[in-house]
Amino acid sequence: MPLSEDEKRILRQIEQELRRDPDFSRRGYQISRRRLVLLVVGLLAGLALTVFGLSVSYWLSFAAFLGVLIIAVMLESEIRILGRERLGSLPVSAWLGAGRRRDSAPGEPREPK
Repeated sequence: MPLSEDEKRILRQIEQELRRDPDFSRRGYQISRRRLVLLVVGLLAGLALTVFGLSVSYWLSFAAFLGVLIIAVMLESEIRILGRERLGSLPVSAWLGAGRRRDSAPGEPREPK
């Protein structure tokens, strides 16, 4: 359902007020680069231990596999939050035009259907 002109105006006002707020961009969730690197290194080490641990013990390999699953879930949640933050930083105009299909070239008026 398309937004009315009044709703679009209100959304533009909200977007302008958020741009003027200097603390708003710093309040978001920030992922520690160190934590991200440690999760990736742990994931790779766990995968290597899973594969090469088979020659030592099945239990060692199984424990490493469980560790890989836990680390993968933690990494996925961090990446999901990061994606949500990046998606949330898009301007409202990008959200408003997301559902429209472009039939005409940019700058040309669209014909009503």
